[in-house]
Amino acid sequence: MTETTPSTTARPALPWLLIVGLASLSLLWPLTNLIGIGQGAPRALTIIAVVAVTWIAVVGFGRVPRPVLVLTLTGLAHGAISMIVAAIFGGVDGPIWTAFAALAIDTFWGAVAGLIALAIQKMRKRA
Repeated sequence: MTETTPSTTARPALPWLLIVGLASLSLLWPLTNLIGIGQGAPRALTIIAVVAVTWIAVVGFGRVPRPVLVLTLTGLAHGAISMIVAAIFGGVDGPIWTAFAALAIDTFWGAVAGLIALAIQKMRKRA
């Protein structure tokens, strides 16, 4: 009987520094508030757009391996950083379950951004 070794496909390590760096864009919320940049929908939509475009561009054009997983984890970390900052500066109100809903939403949008980044990577490979 011959002994076979299972084929191991080495996956590249997750780029944790990139994940934390992209997630730290959540600090744009309190930063824009501190420096007095408007309130309401225009500010919110601008920050959301800047964060989304940055995530997708960096991961999609940067050839980051496993883009969906990377940006899903980035979304989760983004939500965690946002909650920590809100807790430190007293912006937490409402029941605790809303924190879990917010984390789920941030994680979901990270996954969506990851799918878009993956599509960009695949289109670039074809070209």
